[in-house]
Amino acid sequence: MSQSAPHTDIALELERLRGTMEAGFARVDGALALLVQRSDQTDRQLADHETRLDALERARWPLASVVALTAVAGLIVSLVQLR
Repeated sequence: MSQSAPHTDIALELERLRGTMEAGFARVDGALALLVQRSDQTDRQLADHETRLDALERARWPLASVVALTAVAGLIVSLVQLR
Protein backbone atom coordinates (compact mmCIF):
# COMPACT_ATOMS: atom_id res chain seq x y z
CA MET A 1 0.00 0.00 0.00
CA SER A 2 2.98 2.26 0.35
CA GLN A 3 3.41 2.35 -3.43
CA SER A 4 -0.21 3.28 -4.14
CA ALA A 5 -0.06 6.35 -1.91
CA PRO A 6 2.55 8.20 -4.04
CA HIS A 7 0.60 7.33 -7.19
CA THR A 8 -2.55 8.67 -5.61
CA ASP A 9 -0.79 11.85 -4.54
CA ILE A 10 0.57 12.33 -8.04
CA ALA A 11 -2.84 11.68 -9.57
CA LEU A 12 -4.45 14.23 -7.22
CA GLU A 13 -1.82 16.85 -8.00
CA LEU A 14 -2.21 16.23 -11.73
CA GLU A 15 -5.98 16.62 -11.40
CA ARG A 16 -5.52 19.92 -9.52
CA LEU A 17 -3.07 21.08 -12.14
CA ARG A 18 -5.55 20.15 -14.86
CA GLY A 19 -8.28 22.16 -13.13
CA THR A 20 -5.99 25.14 -12.78
CA MET A 21 -5.03 24.92 -16.45
CA GLU A 22 -8.69 24.66 -17.53
CA ALA A 23 -9.58 27.73 -15.47
CA GLY A 24 -6.65 29.64 -16.96
CA PHE A 25 -7.59 28.67 -20.49
CA ALA A 26 -11.20 29.70 -19.82
CA ARG A 27 -10.00 33.15 -18.72
CA VAL A 28 -7.78 33.47 -21.79
CA ASP A 29 -10.64 32.39 -24.07
CA GLY A 30 -12.90 34.99 -22.48
CA ALA A 31 -10.30 37.71 -22.91
CA LEU A 32 -9.74 36.72 -26.55
CA ALA A 33 -13.48 36.74 -27.22
CA LEU A 34 -13.67 40.26 -25.78
CA LEU A 35 -10.77 41.39 -27.96
CA VAL A 36 -12.40 39.93 -31.06
CA GLN A 37 -15.66 41.70 -30.21
CA ARG A 38 -13.87 45.02 -29.76
CA SER A 39 -11.99 44.49 -33.01
CA ASP A 40 -15.26 43.87 -34.83
CA GLN A 41 -16.75 47.03 -33.35
CA THR A 42 -13.68 49.00 -34.40
CA ASP A 43 -13.94 47.61 -37.94
CA ARG A 44 -17.60 48.62 -38.13
CA GLN A 45 -16.81 52.12 -36.84
CA LEU A 46 -13.97 52.47 -39.34
CA ALA A 47 -16.23 51.41 -42.21
CA ASP A 48 -18.87 53.89 -41.03
CA HIS A 49 -16.30 56.69 -40.85
CA GLU A 50 -15.02 55.84 -44.34
CA THR A 51 -18.57 55.97 -45.71
CA ARG A 52 -19.25 59.30 -44.05
CA LEU A 53 -15.93 60.74 -45.23
CA ASP A 54 -16.62 59.64 -48.80
CA ALA A 55 -20.04 61.31 -48.64
CA LEU A 56 -18.47 64.54 -47.37
CA GLU A 57 -15.83 64.50 -50.09
CA ARG A 58 -18.46 63.95 -52.80
CA ALA A 59 -20.60 66.78 -51.42
CA ARG A 60 -17.65 69.15 -51.21
CA TRP A 61 -16.47 69.20 -54.85
CA PRO A 62 -19.50 71.22 -56.18
CA LEU A 63 -18.66 73.97 -53.70
CA ALA A 64 -15.23 74.49 -55.27
CA SER A 65 -16.82 74.54 -58.73
CA VAL A 66 -19.35 77.15 -57.65
CA VAL A 67 -16.58 79.31 -56.19
CA ALA A 68 -14.55 79.03 -59.40
CA LEU A 69 -17.55 79.90 -61.58
CA THR A 70 -18.37 82.89 -59.37
CA ALA A 71 -14.77 84.11 -59.63
CA VAL A 72 -14.82 83.77 -63.42
CA ALA A 73 -18.17 85.56 -63.60
CA GLY A 74 -16.80 88.35 -61.42
CA LEU A 75 -13.74 88.65 -63.66
CA ILE A 76 -15.91 88.86 -66.76
CA VAL A 77 -18.15 91.52 -65.17
CA SER A 78 -15.12 93.58 -64.13
CA LEU A 79 -13.61 93.31 -67.63
CA VAL A 80 -16.88 94.38 -69.22
CA GLN A 81 -17.08 97.40 -66.91
CA LEU A 82 -13.52 98.47 -67.79
CA ARG A 83 -14.39 98.84 -71.46
